Amino acid sequence: MDRFVANFTLRLDSKGRVSIPSAFRAVLVRDGFEGLYCYPALVSPAIDAGGRALIAEIEALIGRFAPFSEERERLALALYGTSETLKVDGEGRVVLSDSLKRHAGITDAVAFVGLGQKFQIWEPGRFQKELAEATQKVRALKGRRSSQVAARNAPGARE
Repeated sequence: MDRFVANFTLRLDSKGRVSIPSAFRAVLVRDGFEGLYCYPALVSPAIDAGGRALIAEIEALIGRFAPFSEERERLALALYGTSETLKVDGEGRVVLSDSLKRHAGITDAVAFVGLGQKFQIWEPGRFQKELAEATQKVRALKGRRSSQVAARNAPGARE
């Protein structure tokens, strides 16, 4: 598989290192990126992380805006200006910078959360709250969609 899926909670060791889950490391290896590309997530207290696929996604997003436009400059600033490339050691561990940990509220443990082309690194308690909220919203959306389909398929519904 070439996508980041599932979630894993791991502790930082006494030197502040954390092992990237082996399933995520395998995706990074296939991606061909040496290291781990990270930046503070724009809309949540988490760290976005990945390899070449994530960088390509960011470049495509930024490329949609006119060169030198305010939108392009701000997006580039927010994504590239806060990015870091972390070194992955021989054991598959990284050291998160203080600024990344501060943004995500990480102290002694992290949750690695697969999101397809990228993954996020969360403080585990914050991740559990965010997951519960996301699950609730998805269930509500599913309920609304089911109601809409039922209404369209009801006898006498206009076509």
